[in-house]
Amino acid sequence: MRVTFLGTGTSQGVPVINCQCKVCSSLDYRDKRLRSSVHIEVDDKSFIIDSGPDFRQQVLSNQITKLDALIFTHQHKDHIAGMDDVRGFNFTQQKDMPVYASSQVIRQLKQEFAYVFVNDKYPGVPRVVVNEIQNQPFIAEGVTFTPIEVLHYKLPVFGYRIGNFTYITDAKTIAEEEKEKLFGTEVLVLNALQHKQHISHFTLEESLALIEEINPRRAFLTHISHNLGMHQEVSRMLPLGVQLAYDSLSIEI
Repeated sequence: MRVTFLGTGTSQGVPVINCQCKVCSSLDYRDKRLRSSVHIEVDDKSFIIDSGPDFRQQVLSNQITKLDALIFTHQHKDHIAGMDDVRGFNFTQQKDMPVYASSQVIRQLKQEFAYVFVNDKYPGVPRVVVNEIQNQPFIAEGVTFTPIEVLHYKLPVFGYRIGNFTYITDAKTIAEEEKEKLFGTEVLVLNALQHKQHISHFTLEESLALIEEINPRRAFLTHISHNLGMHQEVSRMLPLGVQLAYDSLSIEI
């Protein structure tokens, strides 16, 4: 399995245009973060989890030429806004794009992209096949995904475990029965928004505490805001086996 971080940032805490803060003015490419998304290649299949506003840019810059399915964590704009751009894959692959999402996400997609779901479609609009998922394992294109329900304040969000890899974003709390699904994972990805307490996101301290409890072989932090700080500085604070993810980082599992 190969995992590529398409984006590791968030709209949360992003300064205004022309900001001269340390992160904005950093020359370190690892501090340039698009909205959080991940590309997973397994068994010759290609999946992307979440298509935020940067979806097209992420696909082009990472030279992703094949996509078998698009999978959503939740319905917030920074995770669904780029779905329109699956039309490029419709054209090159000559097929509708399978989309996997909860009923709440599907409802939001139909509202945001109403023109995709009407019966009399305008030529060239994205073509999708929607698959409603619940909090139980499902098979997408022959690959098993196990949802892990977390709470983003009060909003249910799905993380996903695929084999020994687990990806969780936009989490603040995890019920004990959902946490049980994490044990034994070799590579764990968690959100770590900032140092200061936040109503709907793990802080760095909270994320590190959960990583210590689950004890994966490797862990990566994503959904990082400017408030967390610069990659080089934050990296010095992290325990062995934990690192900040950065855009276009690719790992083998």
